[in-house]
Amino acid sequence: LTFLALGDWGGLPDPPFVTPREVATAAAMGRAVTELGGDFVLALGDNFYYEGVRDEWDPRFQVTPGGGHPEIRGAGGNGASCPHCRRVPVPVSPISQYPHIPVPQCPHIPTPPLSPCSLSHCPRILYPIVPVFVLVAGHYPVWSVAKHGPTPCLVRLLRPLLRRHRVTAYLCGHDHNLQYLEEGGVGYVLSGAGNFMEDSRPHDGSVPPGSLRFFFGTPTSPGGFAHLRLEPGAVTVTFLEATGRVLHRVTLPPR
Repeated sequence: LTFLALGDWGGLPDPPFVTPREVATAAAMGRAVTELGGDFVLALGDNFYYEGVRDEWDPRFQVTPGGGHPEIRGAGGNGASCPHCRRVPVPVSPISQYPHIPVPQCPHIPTPPLSPCSLSHCPRILYPIVPVFVLVAGHYPVWSVAKHGPTPCLVRLLRPLLRRHRVTAYLCGHDHNLQYLEEGGVGYVLSGAGNFMEDSRPHDGSVPPGSLRFFFGTPTSPGGFAHLRLEPGAVTVTFLEATGRVLHRVTLPPR
């Protein structure tokens, strides 16, 4: 099973709706799908800047997701990240399950339009039943060294669950760069370089010592994303720049 993970690729609110970085990243994702495989695209939030879309017929669905790139639409489904539009079922292999955990209500995260559920009381939490790999995805980071830094309520509420259930990796965006951190046996994949690139690291001291393994936010870069390959023996996470250059690769073992 292979897929691409990308957040913060929301384009612009006015024509032409896309940025050069978004177009370059979309083209590179298309090449990655062809060369490395891609069963779907996992959109990690901020899919439409700056105020979302009007309805399911909004013309931005034809442009902004993947910059209109046909390979990206083929892999991810046009507008697949919007709950009111065409839905693409996430494929489940014999070695993986993808639980949905709602964003908890928290003073550090605006509630509308996010779910007001809490991690401890929401009946929509689904727990994985296949034990080899567990991947959890959201928009906000648990750990990040960049502009937004760690999300306090996720550190308090979600981090213990990730560790207790031996989650393989947590994927997110929100900060506009690429990061990989490891802490407590969990890999943290931050892929938010689809539209902007920021290299500031004001929260270097806000993450556990030694947890940051990779960071890339060069402002002149044309963007980047993460590619994940799930095989019976490992999950391989590859961070790719929009030039096609491999920036970092890590292999995560079975639980």
